[in-house]
Amino acid sequence: MAMNSLGFEYQSNFARRHFGQGKEEGRAEGRAEVVLKLLALRFGPLNEGIQARIQRARDTQVDAVVERVLTARTLEEVLGALA
Repeated sequence: MAMNSLGFEYQSNFARRHFGQGKEEGRAEGRAEVVLKLLALRFGPLNEGIQARIQRARDTQVDAVVERVLTARTLEEVLGALA
């Protein structure tokens, strides 16, 4: 990445479009992995179907799962956030 005269990094539109998207996808995947780990620690091993649901969940749904993971009595209560 090049620097402009003020010392700020320059990033082309192509780089912003393509590499910025990769960062967002990476963050979403990382958040899903943390949620999966929390759920497994709290409720035991998760089946592949539940793992897939968490991995394809929208950010707002993942946030709702995070909010429920410590207070829900059952895994089903937590997964209600994905409905």
